[in-house]
Amino acid sequence: MEIKKRERAYDGYFKINKLTVEQEGQTFTREQFNRGNAVCALVYDTGAQEYILTKQFRVGAESELVEIVAGMIDEGEAPEQSIRREIEEEIGYHVNKLEHLYTFYSSPGGATEKVTLFYAEVSEQHATGGGSAHENEYIEIVRYSVQELEKLETYDAKTIIAQQWVKLQQK
Repeated sequence: MEIKKRERAYDGYFKINKLTVEQEGQTFTREQFNRGNAVCALVYDTGAQEYILTKQFRVGAESELVEIVAGMIDEGEAPEQSIRREIEEEIGYHVNKLEHLYTFYSSPGGATEKVTLFYAEVSEQHATGGGSAHENEYIEIVRYSVQELEKLETYDAKTIIAQQWVKLQQK
């Protein structure tokens, strides 16, 4: 498949591109959701020995979800900078240790978004967290033991990947 033409079909809070592509002599169009790139982290409080997740309303799911800390990579930021900023904003901790786990496409059939997943260790909450008011974020902090995290049922893929990583570490 070869992209012959790319044009912006929608330029709002999100961006949608219209691609003209050619494959095996046929030309057709496809829409591409240009979301930007994201970071997320499974955060472990080494003092309390529990995982710290967030609970917030998600427009795509049209409901509240419990999920790992996550956010978008800002222009000019490295993923490591972005996730440290998101952990500060969402749960109010400085990061003591940061380990890259995986980078993956969230939905490669139609979206450009790549997600970089980290494991982060923290030890002392210095701010309340709760998200960024100028971004209209209202985030509740939730805490789970290892056993509670394993039992958590969520529809959020990045959180499910993090749960599986924890299970693999226990073997």
